[in-house]
Amino acid sequence: MNEHRVDEPQPNAPEPDLSQPGTLRPEGPRRDEPKPEDPMPEDPMPEEPKPMEPGPAEPKPAEPKLAESGSGEPQGVRPVRVLVVDDHPLFREGLKAALESAEGISVVAQAERIAEVPGAVERSAPDVVIMDLSLPDGSGLEALRTLAGREQAPPVLMLTMSDDDGNLLAALQAGARGYLVKGAGREEVLHAVRTVAAGGAVFGGEVAGRIAELLAGARMREAGQLFPELTAREAEVLDLVARGLDNRRIARELVVAEKTVRNHVTHIFEKLHVGTRAEAVARARDMGLGDG
Repeated sequence: MNEHRVDEPQPNAPEPDLSQPGTLRPEGPRRDEPKPEDPMPEDPMPEEPKPMEPGPAEPKPAEPKLAESGSGEPQGVRPVRVLVVDDHPLFREGLKAALESAEGISVVAQAERIAEVPGAVERSAPDVVIMDLSLPDGSGLEALRTLAGREQAPPVLMLTMSDDDGNLLAALQAGARGYLVKGAGREEVLHAVRTVAAGGAVFGGEVAGRIAELLAGARMREAGQLFPELTAREAEVLDLVARGLDNRRIARELVVAEKTVRNHVTHIFEKLHVGTRAEAVARARDMGLGDG
């Protein structure tokens, strides 16, 4: 039996005719047969999203804290409102500039006469009144007493050239919450304004050391110190006049004749340069007499 052998194709040899019987088909896909396509990978099932774990809560921004004043009220809500009462325009403007150069203080009104003070207070509602003693139509102590009689009266800080004991004592007795001499420095004035607005009291270094002695002093030497031009007896009579006693009652109090009292009153008028009993009483009360 003859073996049928398939010869390996030689280079450049014609390809065998596969249509003839007895020709073996080489393994592998035919050229005219399409290659089987690779199966498409199945899309993976999407994973369900995991619930977010709650993280730490973000801290809330801290609210700004307002500084508290000595009265417990928060400052910073509005500035300290100041009314300046002085008869020198240049001084008023300089004081206004000094006060408003600091944060939290505003000069809301100015006045130069006692008569203007009530209206200025009504219109501007100040937290502090800075007042001079010497005003064209009278003493600043008169305005101080007028304000003290009002409901919800603003505190008064006296700022004056006078540092004598009489004016200091009179201001204290009239209700002043502070007393500074005009030579005080800017920081001292600012501190005084803030302290008085917060409900405190401030007295300059020049006068603070004398306050206790003045308040504790006896009335008998008080009148003589305040009015050195009067004799001791005249000062005593003036004190009783300022208390509202008439000549007859003064005579009983001093155990002297009523005529003697009239003579003392006449000498008092001459030495104080006043023409009426009412003027003498006003002078005496301005200096702190007549309240006991």
